[in-house]
Amino acid sequence: MNTAQTPWITWYGDDFTGSAAVMEVLTFAGIPSVLFSDIPTPELLARFADKPGIGIASTARSHDPAWMRANLPSPLEFLHRLDAPILHYKICSTFDSSPESGSIGQAIELGLQIRPAAAVPLLTAAPQMRRYQAFGHLFAGTTEGVYRLDRHPVMANHPVTPMAEADLLQHLAAQTRLPGGLIDLETLWGDPQCQLEALLDSGTRIISLDSMEPVSEAAAGALIWENRDRLGFVVGSQGVEYALVRHWQKIGKLTRPDPAGSAGKVDRIAAVSGSVAPVTAQQLVWAGKNGFSLLEFDASLVCADDSALKAEEDRLTSAAIDAAKSGSSPLVHSAAGHDGPAVARYRAALAASGMDKETANRRIGETLGRILNRVLQQTGIRRAVISGGDTSGHGMRQLGLSALEAIAPTIPGAALCRAYGDGPNDGLEIALKGGQMGSEDFFGWIRDGGGPR
Repeated sequence: MNTAQTPWITWYGDDFTGSAAVMEVLTFAGIPSVLFSDIPTPELLARFADKPGIGIASTARSHDPAWMRANLPSPLEFLHRLDAPILHYKICSTFDSSPESGSIGQAIELGLQIRPAAAVPLLTAAPQMRRYQAFGHLFAGTTEGVYRLDRHPVMANHPVTPMAEADLLQHLAAQTRLPGGLIDLETLWGDPQCQLEALLDSGTRIISLDSMEPVSEAAAGALIWENRDRLGFVVGSQGVEYALVRHWQKIGKLTRPDPAGSAGKVDRIAAVSGSVAPVTAQQLVWAGKNGFSLLEFDASLVCADDSALKAEEDRLTSAAIDAAKSGSSPLVHSAAGHDGPAVARYRAALAASGMDKETANRRIGETLGRILNRVLQQTGIRRAVISGGDTSGHGMRQLGLSALEAIAPTIPGAALCRAYGDGPNDGLEIALKGGQMGSEDFFGWIRDGGGPR
């Protein structure tokens, strides 16, 4: 394939796990890609200058609009100047957002100031991940079935961005005044270009795209790519890349590569989790029965003074090192589900302290990241997992890592990666997993090196 210096696509992710998921889709489709943890230095960028896919990860999903206005323009401008035909603002496939936290509306407005476009395609569904959009409404799968987002057992009760509306344009209307329109399944199965022109003529600025199966997904990818001169700023999940890859393969721009293999089994890994998702809770139960030492982090202490939090960090670091020395894989976690005593204790402490959720979540992620870093340095373990989208962003920065490349697939959106940085964690193998993602045995799968099943 052509690997000219002008990339095919660039992306900015509003959390680390989602950002890595884009890199995974592209890499395993035969489009070598790199994910940076911040705007790279010229020297670092030069190491990856031949990559057709270039992304930057952030923690924007957990911040308010003021933070976004202060922090999004610089990385978006950097990516815009790389001249890729598509600049993608990557969001979660469950549309995690609100006017106060991770506002997608604010991101769209900022992005349009940097990459002007006639309209912004909004493609959130990713059928490969059991995320579906039909007639404007988003659905998401769990181990129990597929739910409309406002009836989803996690998203309807999300502690930061609860979804009371499955119609994404209705949800988005609370975050921006830009007019929106829909290209639905029936249109995608027919003549979506005609509907696109009608929407553009009417002044529509945000165009929500359905996607349910290969035909509608390919049509969405074609619509974005063939109109890239007018629709060059795109917002959505990794469903954007899945759709583009399907179209690129269809038109012969991209050939299907051989499947990626495993990175090989290791005896131990180290893991941390800040997720409260039921999927993660099931994974913790499996891990506890299969060679992992579960170590509970009292997250309520992030609301206490620094000395109490430091004591908890020291306790868990010591316990994790002892577990590793005994041949086990340490797994430090802040909760086992969204409705257990650990979450209740944390919420009570947060309310009593007066600390805002954004600060508390950041302190959880940073503490878990410091624990992981200390365990890695003192045990020599060279493979790790961070579970939880927000936790991954804050935790990764404690590891001193600047770039990621995907090396082995697992479930869509949580590949095993190789990390690069100036410090001792250079070359670390790491998987970043969203809380709602992964098979029951995900931690064991990473220990085994990932790879197709």
